[in-house]
Amino acid sequence: MKKIKTVLMGTAAAVAVLCACTTQPQAESNLTTSGLNPDDFDTTYVDEVKGEKPVALYTLKNASGMEVCVTNFGGRIVSIMVPDKDGKMQDVVLGFDAADKYFPQNNASDFGAAIGRYANRIAGGKITVEGEEIQLPQNNFGHCLHGGPTGWQYQVYDAQQVDDKTLVLTMVSPDGDNNFPGELTAKVTYTLTDDNAIDINYEATTTKQTVINMTNHSYFNLSGDPNNTVADELICINADNYTPTDTTYMTTGEVRPVEGTVFDFRKARRLGDNFGEADPEIAAAGAGYDHNWCLNTKGNKDEVAVRLSDPRSGIVLEVFTDEPGIQVYTGNFLDGSCVGKKGIAYNKQAAICLETQKYPDSPNKYNMEGWEGSNCWLNPGETYTSFCRFKFSVEK
Repeated sequence: MKKIKTVLMGTAAAVAVLCACTTQPQAESNLTTSGLNPDDFDTTYVDEVKGEKPVALYTLKNASGMEVCVTNFGGRIVSIMVPDKDGKMQDVVLGFDAADKYFPQNNASDFGAAIGRYANRIAGGKITVEGEEIQLPQNNFGHCLHGGPTGWQYQVYDAQQVDDKTLVLTMVSPDGDNNFPGELTAKVTYTLTDDNAIDINYEATTTKQTVINMTNHSYFNLSGDPNNTVADELICINADNYTPTDTTYMTTGEVRPVEGTVFDFRKARRLGDNFGEADPEIAAAGAGYDHNWCLNTKGNKDEVAVRLSDPRSGIVLEVFTDEPGIQVYTGNFLDGSCVGKKGIAYNKQAAICLETQKYPDSPNKYNMEGWEGSNCWLNPGETYTSFCRFKFSVEK
């Protein structure tokens, strides 16, 4: 077992590796279908708050031959193997082939993570709890992003693999974690179904009033080859409105119709049709999308929220959720500096993220017009729940 020791800072300062050693290669027969070596995830992560925590790789398989690999470091989906139109298994998410490559001192990324406490951005990193203003970390253009610089994507979940198709991850976040109030106990359950869907159920309780907004941050490339961009993938978003942003990627509070804009994907069209457009919001987001759509599904988890497909592989991904919004991010800031599985450098727009969520900055805007259903507050005695399904199929 490798032991990695780090010191977590209360700011965006880098964390340092104090010791590490390599493991011996594992026999090829013991590799996962996606080619991962579980020994490369068998390690520990030590932080000054929670101490030493074991890290591992967990493999889910169904009767259809689909495979999903998850590490409890950040609750990250590492690989998803699904069949393409020719029956060949393809890995459709970006990620790394060893646990320590996910550690922030090596690659500060959100690849595949179960994000918490609060996915997306909180304006100025400020929330007001019971009349008291609380300053959260400002780790993204003056805002708090994805729970702060040591959010749950950089923490270790406790893991229990219930059976071949179910993994339960638990996080106990102490009062004051990244300055969020309340001790919060959260659970993420990954279930692989026999009809090739990944069901993700989130739950959380708290000892004090706090905010909560969990999501999965997988980077999808349905071609199965991250050397391809996602520009040619087709997307349909079941949304009549979206929430515009300013130059710091923060929602303005407005809810705007997609009609007549580059944000209108109510009918399936090529994702990259407007990449690089002169539209100021597209330009500000890195010549692509990094925006929240207001879903027409209104909490109906049986209605398709987003449909993504790749004409090369024939692979289709449908997203279902009971959340009011979904953040679509097209990997605009990938720049080749992250070298992932199979030695592939992840370049600009090599993937798309589909993050089911409350609207960004909902702690400060949830009671504004058009933000109904986006209340993110959690009180003692209540249980937060959220649901997301990633359903895979093939069109030939």
